[in-house]
Amino acid sequence: MARPRELKKEIAQRTGLEPEKQRVLFRGKEKEDKEHLHSAGVKDNSKVLVLENPASKEKKMQEMTGSKKKGEEMTASKEMKESEEMSKALAAVAGVRKEVDKLSERVAALEVTVNSGTKVADKEFDVSAELLMRELLKLDGVEAEGEAKLQRKAEVGIVGIEVHWILLVDNVHILHHFLHSFIASFAI
Repeated sequence: MARPRELKKEIAQRTGLEPEKQRVLFRGKEKEDKEHLHSAGVKDNSKVLVLENPASKEKKMQEMTGSKKKGEEMTASKEMKESEEMSKALAAVAGVRKEVDKLSERVAALEVTVNSGTKVADKEFDVSAELLMRELLKLDGVEAEGEAKLQRKAEVGIVGIEVHWILLVDNVHILHHFLHSFIASFAI
């Protein structure tokens, strides 16, 4: 599948949720229908999140509440409060996503440095891992329901992958320098 719109059509066939009511997210960012998935970094076995568009959810909710008994109807103030809470949670997740994107660039730069054979201070790995763990703690403090909860969960997965990646790069760095020292000890 080359574009999100093809993915949406496939999802619609399987679930009945119309393509215009879907959102496609990869690495926590929504992908536009015209965008090519491979240019966004989607490869075989990549995980892509497809969510129901909040506007269509809201419309469905209005239709459902219109058919309920008076005693079961949600009040406008309760809906507004829930909407504000969701917006706040989504904003918190987006803030973490922005920081994680910056940290991802930092980790990628460390990887390039390690792969080039340059020695990197252990502190760099420790600081990067610590900063990623702080972002995980921020996500843990976000109280969310619905779509915000799904986005928080997706972002937790992304941060976890970044933490594992920094640990892997650190281990490669240690191994590289161990082997270099070992070989140098035999040089005459």
